[in-house]
Amino acid sequence: MDVWLLRHAAAEDRAPSGRDADRQLTAEGRRRARAVGKGLAVLEPGIARIVTSPYVRARQTADAAAEALGLPGSLSESRALEPERNPEEILREITAGGDGDVLLVGHQPHLGALLGLLVGGSELEIPMRKASVARVTVEGRWSGMLRAYLPARVLEALGGSGAGASKRPSR
Repeated sequence: MDVWLLRHAAAEDRAPSGRDADRQLTAEGRRRARAVGKGLAVLEPGIARIVTSPYVRARQTADAAAEALGLPGSLSESRALEPERNPEEILREITAGGDGDVLLVGHQPHLGALLGLLVGGSELEIPMRKASVARVTVEGRWSGMLRAYLPARVLEALGGSGAGASKRPSR
């Protein structure tokens, strides 16, 4: 199984409610989330389901990815992807939840700790930038091989939305 990790795009500094969970994507964050989703879709990742943190900014990023991937009905929320949760919680959940590749949409430091656990097998944290994607092929109980780390600007270029899009060769 491949686990794809997507950190949410840029969000407002403070929600009107004052609650961190209510922070929304900025206009630039919404644009980037759509562009990153399109870039991810170009890779034809074979993702069967999407699991997102219930926080608004993660859900908005996941919605953009689901639309680009043609998977709007395959999106579910999990509190196991909230920022301060133990990464093992989401691993237990996704391995019990079905087969197929999965896209997890969440936050730093949680996704960095999850990525570190999968590729390093320890308390290693591998920081992820906003709107970046990591792909890990899970090979053991909770261990795997990092197949790709794609910054947002690379995904934007792949999807035809980034600065490098005009330099992409035509086919």
